[in-house]
Amino acid sequence: MEAEGSFHLGFNVSKDKTKEYVTLRFTISQHSRDRILLESLVKFLDCGSIISHSNRNEVYFAVTVFSDIIHKIIPLFNEYPLIGNKKLDFLDFVKIAEIVKSKDHLTKEGLEKIKVINSNMNSRRVPMSA
Repeated sequence: MEAEGSFHLGFNVSKDKTKEYVTLRFTISQHSRDRILLESLVKFLDCGSIISHSNRNEVYFAVTVFSDIIHKIIPLFNEYPLIGNKKLDFLDFVKIAEIVKSKDHLTKEGLEKIKVINSNMNSRRVPMSA
């Protein structure tokens, strides 16, 4: 499932527009015919939810609760390591999670550090050479 999984980062602004904050999200997408597979992940990991869009033939397993990311998703991929660019994205995701866990994301410097790490993740990453 490596190709269908993604480590995402979101930047949001508070309602009063005085603070920017970070959200982490892990997702796996599959064709809608594989919904049962993703539902089994929710049960097995005891976290996440299933998201579907009426205009697509895809379903998503998504984990957005920070404690689930720290205590379930990160340990899972530490035990069963990814390879290639996904591994690099995961390692960056872990760095960001550690910054958030330590509350350093609440500082301007910490937020900038997260933005630098994020600037090279996922589709913005330079692919590894073979």
